[in-house]
Amino acid sequence: MSKRIQFSHTGGPEVLEFVDAPPVAPGPGEARVKNAAIGLNFIDIYVRTGLYPTPSLPSGLGSEGAGVVDAVGAGVTHLREGDRVAYAQGPLGAYAQYHTLPADKLVSLPDAVSFETAAACMLKGLTTQYLLRQTYPLKGGETILWHAAAGGVGSIACQWARALGVRLIGTTSSPEKAALARRNGAWEVIDYSRENVVERVRELTDGAMCDVVYDSVGKDTWETSLDCLKPRSLMVSFGNASGAVDGVNLGILNRKGSQFVTRPSLNGYADTRERLEGMASELFAMLESGQVKVDIAQRYPLAEAGEAQHALAERRTTGSTILLP
Repeated sequence: MSKRIQFSHTGGPEVLEFVDAPPVAPGPGEARVKNAAIGLNFIDIYVRTGLYPTPSLPSGLGSEGAGVVDAVGAGVTHLREGDRVAYAQGPLGAYAQYHTLPADKLVSLPDAVSFETAAACMLKGLTTQYLLRQTYPLKGGETILWHAAAGGVGSIACQWARALGVRLIGTTSSPEKAALARRNGAWEVIDYSRENVVERVRELTDGAMCDVVYDSVGKDTWETSLDCLKPRSLMVSFGNASGAVDGVNLGILNRKGSQFVTRPSLNGYADTRERLEGMASELFAMLESGQVKVDIAQRYPLAEAGEAQHALAERRTTGSTILLP
């Protein structure tokens, strides 16, 4: 009998249950993956708490993993049993030893990229790809602000921005995290627990401010982020670590310099198999070249998923965290 994490009602980490779950046979257009490693992400907490509602309860959890194709359904021609694959989308249920999902959500994993690396960076790496290469196609020479620069996405973004020739100013909550962001390639780092972010951005840019702000924190940093932008620049809100941004009066964009705002998601960019494969190809090329290295700073057994989520929510983690089934 295989195992999975599920929850029957929303709430804190204590609602997560480690239960028996027979592997689901793949239907037409589906494939079943025997997971070797599973990614942990903030969105999993949003689902567990009910911020992002599930279709029904009890529900599985998680959307990112890597492993070997165990079985394929009718009509699947681009995959076969034994293929190394990774994924970051699809139905909830990655927190499991086996996960069945649409085959179009799986990408072939190069031999040079390990299962653990793929599970640690598929969602974070694809997110970085669309943010830096599509939401605002950075060409080099821009100055950007990235909140939570020592986190999983931030650690990849610092490296990718450096490779592109972009000046990334990161924010962190401690000197230790600031040092990590610098090692990963941040141009400058602001410790928001000790420094005024807007004033430091103004100093660092000689008053010019930033071309783009990337904000995964949400409610607590919303206005600060807008104040760090040049006129007619782009605010990218892509997460809610401190709570959702709501009650926004669009007039604030006018008052703060005719700003633009977007709230993107991976599903909005990797919306076809072709687009997903193109994005994954660029991510894997960055990994294989060594320009992006993934720091797996925490590993937890699958049964301890609740503890892992608690550490992530309390910002006690750096880099990426994976679950091992």
